[in-house]
Amino acid sequence: MKKILNKPENYVNEMLEGLYIAHPDLITYTNNDVRCLVTANKKEGKVGIATGGGSGHLPLFLGYVGKGMLDGCSVGDVFQSPSAEQMHAVTKYIDSGAGVLYIYGNYNGDIFNFDMAAEMADFEDGIRVESVVGADDVASAGPTDLGQKSTRRGVAGIVFVYKCAGAAADAMLSLDEVKRVAEKAAHNVRTMGVALTPCIVPRVGKPGFSLGEDEMEIGMGIHGETGIRRGKLESADQITVEMLDQIVSDLPFTTGDEVAVLVNGLGATPVDEQYIVVRKINEQLGKLGISVHRFYVGEYATSLEMAGLSISVMKLDAELKTYLDAPAQTPFFVQL
Repeated sequence: MKKILNKPENYVNEMLEGLYIAHPDLITYTNNDVRCLVTANKKEGKVGIATGGGSGHLPLFLGYVGKGMLDGCSVGDVFQSPSAEQMHAVTKYIDSGAGVLYIYGNYNGDIFNFDMAAEMADFEDGIRVESVVGADDVASAGPTDLGQKSTRRGVAGIVFVYKCAGAAADAMLSLDEVKRVAEKAAHNVRTMGVALTPCIVPRVGKPGFSLGEDEMEIGMGIHGETGIRRGKLESADQITVEMLDQIVSDLPFTTGDEVAVLVNGLGATPVDEQYIVVRKINEQLGKLGISVHRFYVGEYATSLEMAGLSISVMKLDAELKTYLDAPAQTPFFVQL
């Protein structure tokens, strides 16, 4: 293992300490616990929005707490869910009388602990909490029938949900309306990824899986979950077309749609390579008569030092476009 760290057991807390030092104008913490990260600019009367999840995915999850997006995030160990008690502490801090919305990925530990935190907030504090679960990874399960709970993983597309819900809350919409916007965004976003190398969890000290020097895996999850196809490394254009075809056919996206596209590096992919993918996405969507309102390119949901990337596409209407375009400022996301 070759990493710039001190003791592996201090990895998360020392990272958080550095974040608070660098961004005191945007974030702080509550309950005397650095893993209970909250906004430094609480807006009274607004619906609070909280997320949470394991470390190792920066900027996800905590990097989107700030102005116009999220209000709090409970932080777990690397690839581990935070506790219900930490989630509850964040909930109490960010509530200002309008209720709290949880937005988090579709993982069993997060679901269990967020549900428990919501019960604690209701029973102990009288805080109304609603939840929206991100489940945008088309590689992890088939389409969900109407009325059924999705079994798909939540990955980088949840950033679109944060953005739209955060803008709706900042516009002082009610909890029910903010939840509706978040659900609408979540319903209209699809993601697929490709991995080229494994990553190393600091406490483990060795790769979580292996890929040959000339191999890639299409559809691998951000914790190394099995994808849908492993094979020889192909060209950027071939990889992009394969992933985009599955994304487009899943919603499905159709001629005349307007979309937002997020090209997300998984931790060790040069931005140069991400822009090579952007040009092919734009070409392919153009052939389908689908126009791109905004591209977002960079690292939005990583997996430590994994090489690879993901593509997220969100179908827009006038309402979602308004919330997507609204200004926001967090330690890792600035939109004027």
